Amino acid sequence: MVATNSGASTALHNQLSGQALAPSRWSGGLVRHPMVRLLALSFLALGAPATAASNKVRITSLSDLNFGALANLAADAVQSESLCLFADTNTNGYNITATGTGPGGAFQLSSGASAMAYEVQWSSSAGQNSGSALAPNVPLSGQVSTATQQACSNGPASSASLIVVLRAATLSSASAGTYSGVLTLLVGPE
Repeated sequence: MVATNSGASTALHNQLSGQALAPSRWSGGLVRHPMVRLLALSFLALGAPATAASNKVRITSLSDLNFGALANLAADAVQSESLCLFADTNTNGYNITATGTGPGGAFQLSSGASAMAYEVQWSSSAGQNSGSALAPNVPLSGQVSTATQQACSNGPASSASLIVVLRAATLSSASAGTYSGVLTLLVGPE
């Protein structure tokens, strides 16, 4: 797993008055039976766009997820990542919204004309392999952060989990190809 940062994140950060940008892309190769190879899922994380709330929430420690070679297409492929989500509100509350690159923000990878759906889950606890399902462009509210510092350098090292699921039915019916997409996370204070 490799964390990615670029100058584009600073420009976007300044434009949106948001926090914690970690741009990235999901890309990987898919080899038809008997194994699937998906290399990485990457993220673009945005803090709340409202100026007054710009220092209230922050995501850090996002990195690419590596599915590696998937030999068993009859089983779901699950990758999770613990990250730091800081919320400086009266209740440490926040909401999280995910948007993919498919139509209407759907969680979808594409390879030419072929598409492959994936699922995104969120947990407000670190180290989780399952969580609440996220729907594209729909905030998951009522989340509470345990982070005590904006980059989790003091206190818990991570405070939330992002979980990505490739369902077996999708994997087994996917066309061979190199798939890519972007998952954007937007966090807002509550």
